[in-house]
Amino acid sequence: MNDKLYNIEDSILKQMVGKFVEVTNPDRRRELIVSAAKGINPHITGEEVEEIMKDISDFKPIVELLDGQEVEDIMVNNTAGIFVFPTKTGLIKKLDERFETREELNRFVAKLKLYATNQIDRGNIMDIHLPTGSRCNLITSPLGYDITIRNFKKRPLSIIDLINNRTLDYKIAARLWLYTDGFKVRPANLLIGGVPAAGKTTLLNAMFSFFRPDQRIVTIEETYELDTSSQENAARLETNADLPMVELVKNALRMRPDMIIIGEVRGVEANDMVAAMNVGKICMGTIHASSTRDVINRLEHSPMNVPRDILPVIDALLVISPLNESGQRVRKVTQMSELSGIETQVLLSDIYKYDYKTRQASPILPSVAYRDTISRLIGVSPTDVLAEEVIRGRILEQLNKLGKRDMKSLSQAVKDYYDNPEALLKKLDLPQLSPVIKV
Repeated sequence: MNDKLYNIEDSILKQMVGKFVEVTNPDRRRELIVSAAKGINPHITGEEVEEIMKDISDFKPIVELLDGQEVEDIMVNNTAGIFVFPTKTGLIKKLDERFETREELNRFVAKLKLYATNQIDRGNIMDIHLPTGSRCNLITSPLGYDITIRNFKKRPLSIIDLINNRTLDYKIAARLWLYTDGFKVRPANLLIGGVPAAGKTTLLNAMFSFFRPDQRIVTIEETYELDTSSQENAARLETNADLPMVELVKNALRMRPDMIIIGEVRGVEANDMVAAMNVGKICMGTIHASSTRDVINRLEHSPMNVPRDILPVIDALLVISPLNESGQRVRKVTQMSELSGIETQVLLSDIYKYDYKTRQASPILPSVAYRDTISRLIGVSPTDVLAEEVIRGRILEQLNKLGKRDMKSLSQAVKDYYDNPEALLKKLDLPQLSPVIKV
């Protein structure tokens, strides 16, 4: 592309910061570019506009990285280098490619800014949603720009995918199904803890297949990450400088939610989340913590400062951790606990705990607190609740054997089970099983 077209493109990019977030239709985006180009140079030809449009959509030198499924993070340190974080190795790798000049980097950043969702401090910090679905954080530095891109998989990992990559097993997955469903009367208030990049959001996202299709879900995130496509009635909220997390959590209570899902609990909004649980709203979310006891400690202390006496409205805590197994980075559910009251501190009963010798999540105790809550509410025995959990584990196992592993197939099977459990069991060639609890 010649210098004249580059100058026109630069002017277009400056005019259209954030416009591709507001306008998502490709034809309408094209109209905006054509209009802007002709406003700058009325004599520009159609071929020249096509050349500009082609360059605007070209994210070289990271195009292949954005399309790749094995790269979790892409890090651009201005013109010094490009680094990636592959899923399998878990080791940051420097690439041969880089931005050779500041001008080349500036034009790349201008393309990114078309998709900017918010601006902080006069645009020196930006959050960006790329057309691939990836999330980008952009910050201006004296050396140019530092860019961090979190790649999102084109096909979100399902709970069966997480079983197959040994993040969890069928028993834990079946328990999560029970927690998420709650037999239509009382899903669990649940938090997933873990260190940064442990897989908390991936696990929370996988649980969307277990939601009942008639539930109204309200998600609240700093940057959109959760995939709500399996839910017809879902409202997606995102924070910005004018709408902090705490205000969105408060407002969610006015939106008639069956479930409030907070992408990451990290501050004073924790009080409003637990208060919502205390008045009967069901909440789930993620939190930075290394153990279930650490989750409690974080909730009790600054900046969250949740009163200890209401913490037992949380039913269950889960921790997912990155581990190294035979030189490979893996993620594992390392602890699952239920809250069972208060004495001198909040009482935690471990349901599962990762055994570092056997490299498996070993059952510690059967569910008691949540099991008893459910059995009381629906009028069945506690053993019936546990028996139903076993059946749901068998369903997941059979779906895996039949190759129905993706989120869409799993969501449909779960919906079919809610509608007509006997018919689904027959369809899956499990006629010997019979649902213990019907709601």
